[in-house]
Amino acid sequence: MTSKKRGLSLEEKRKGMMEIFYEKKDFFQLKELEKIAPKEKGIVQGTVKDVIQSLVDDGMVDTDKIGTSIYFWAFPSKAINAKKQKLVQLENSSQQLKKLRVDVEAKLAEKRVGQQDDDTKDELLQKLKEAQVQNAELKRSLIEYQELDPDELEKLKAESQVSLEAANRWTDNIFAVKSWCKSKFFMEDNQLNKAFGIPEELDYL
Repeated sequence: MTSKKRGLSLEEKRKGMMEIFYEKKDFFQLKELEKIAPKEKGIVQGTVKDVIQSLVDDGMVDTDKIGTSIYFWAFPSKAINAKKQKLVQLENSSQQLKKLRVDVEAKLAEKRVGQQDDDTKDELLQKLKEAQVQNAELKRSLIEYQELDPDELEKLKAESQVSLEAANRWTDNIFAVKSWCKSKFFMEDNQLNKAFGIPEELDYL
């Protein structure tokens, strides 16, 4: 008994379509792509138009109307420049996250000597949330740009891991502060969370 062949996912179709543009380095009309894509990349003819439109919407494929005809094209140089710009953005975000980590850890160090200012706690928790959001964004970006140069990708993965570990350290420090408060003031967990605005669901990433 033979298993039914699995159809291509949208991302596989998008990748195959980009390969057509990059390999042929030419301009195409939709009807031309509807003939080429099924034959060379296994993309069902009826889905070619939607796949191309998704690539146009994402700025990966250019299009223009010349006379009565609409043409599509994409060259590797544009994709490389776009990915370089994204890398710069990710590196900037990583630097900001590292600075945020230093700031938060400095505040946590002050907390450990007994300073219990409510405003500072609120600011600390807010910064932790921001760091968690930025870490999640970095992870999504790494998945989106998994076809980048392997060395650059490994660099981004390492930076993302640093951010993850930092966020978990900050969470650990908040738990340490809570433990200190409980032993010092004999307060219950739910009382501490309510008093200092700590989310009940706070946990390690």
